[in-house]
Amino acid sequence: MKKFISEIKSIGFMNYIMLTVAGIINAFGITVFLTPVKLYDSGISGTAMLLSQITPQELSLSVFLVILNVPLFLYGLKKQGAAFTISAIYSVMVYSVTAWLITDILPVDVSIASPLAGKDLLLCALFGGVISGLGSGLALRFGGAMDGIEVMAVIFAKRLGFSVGTFVMGYNIVLYIICGFVIQSWILPLYSIVTYAAALKTVDYIVDGLERSKAAFIVTSEADRICTALQEEFGCGMTILDAKGWYSGSDRKIIYFVVNRFQVIKMKNIVQKIDPLAYITLNEVADIFSVNHS
Repeated sequence: MKKFISEIKSIGFMNYIMLTVAGIINAFGITVFLTPVKLYDSGISGTAMLLSQITPQELSLSVFLVILNVPLFLYGLKKQGAAFTISAIYSVMVYSVTAWLITDILPVDVSIASPLAGKDLLLCALFGGVISGLGSGLALRFGGAMDGIEVMAVIFAKRLGFSVGTFVMGYNIVLYIICGFVIQSWILPLYSIVTYAAALKTVDYIVDGLERSKAAFIVTSEADRICTALQEEFGCGMTILDAKGWYSGSDRKIIYFVVNRFQVIKMKNIVQKIDPLAYITLNEVADIFSVNHS
């Protein structure tokens, strides 16, 4: 319980400010550019958009965003930590409330066409994707998330033998196929792929490619303490290699450790707290395989 409270207290005021900004930006991109022309976002957000179209009016996009996302974030609490879970839920709540304000309260007509791009599907797809990607990227950059699908991917992808990126892409492909059958047209789902691509590239830019796992190489003289702390925090295995400083001639250890996008900052903080002189490099990991020999 103390660890839980400590993690929540570690969320800085600036993080909340930026998560608020991220939620507002994401909602603006979705409600002003995508929902008026019935284009679909990716992940849980896109699922919420589809469900809001085929269910009674009371079950709006805002309602489904909370219903679908919050349980996923809570399910990932143990693996992702309290700070991330609270930050992610906060981001989604801001996204949901802002979407409700734009569609139901503010004097902005977003019922049949985008107020800024009209019915031009390409413009709506591109700008909706870029703006929502900006919001999602900012949320990730400041410790949260805007969509529970990535938490699902982190938890289930390895069990199913997929990379996180493959899991997310597979989910979105299935989502767009279902959308095509439900609305009996493939034009909007195909344009939604443009939205997805634009959002993905924007997120990549904002968070510097954190859509992939990171292989961390940690050069340190405090390998045992760092490994113990990382294992207690993440429950993951590590590999230790012997090394020697060329200039100093002193013995060192290299810790090889793979982390996901939500764990990078926490990993850096743990290492630097134990050994301020540790040298850390990060490399992208496209695929991770575990080979079992019978």
